[in-house]
Amino acid sequence: MYRCILLFLTLVIVSCNGETIPKPKAYLSLQYPQKQYEKTIENRPYTFEVPSSTTVEALPKNWLKIKYPKLKASVDITYRPIQNNLKELLMEADKLVFEHTIKADNISSRDYSNNQKRVYGKLYDISGNAASQVQFHVTDSAKHFLKASLFFYSKPNYDSVLPALDYIKQDMIRMMETLEWKE
Repeated sequence: MYRCILLFLTLVIVSCNGETIPKPKAYLSLQYPQKQYEKTIENRPYTFEVPSSTTVEALPKNWLKIKYPKLKASVDITYRPIQNNLKELLMEADKLVFEHTIKADNISSRDYSNNQKRVYGKLYDISGNAASQVQFHVTDSAKHFLKASLFFYSKPNYDSVLPALDYIKQDMIRMMETLEWKE
């Protein structure tokens, strides 16, 4: 019995002489496809560059769905011709953004203008657990109106989707910057 107690005490004393070192913080190791862009080839009244890692699905009414299969997300593109209704189209686009106010922590916007290509619009950042965290609309103010919205195929959790959100947001900015209207 004394030997068992002596052995137990020896093990306790020998095993407790090292310093306790806290474990380093763990970070997600997210890897995204390398950015390579190509112009959309669908027969639409507009064209812009999309990442080559995406798939572009042509929809009726000159709409598109740009799918990010690895990120489980898509950018939905809606197109409407202007028929003396630009004010209504702009109001509808703003209304769709501000419907997210219930779940959003903040909504900020940036104006975009390219006089040479006749592309004018606005990019919206919607932070929080909203259904769509990035949206934009662009127009030439005469014939064309286009709106884009980012959606993830999961319940919105802003902290979890933030890295993918930032990755796709850069692509959406590129879409705006490379957009050209076809006559």
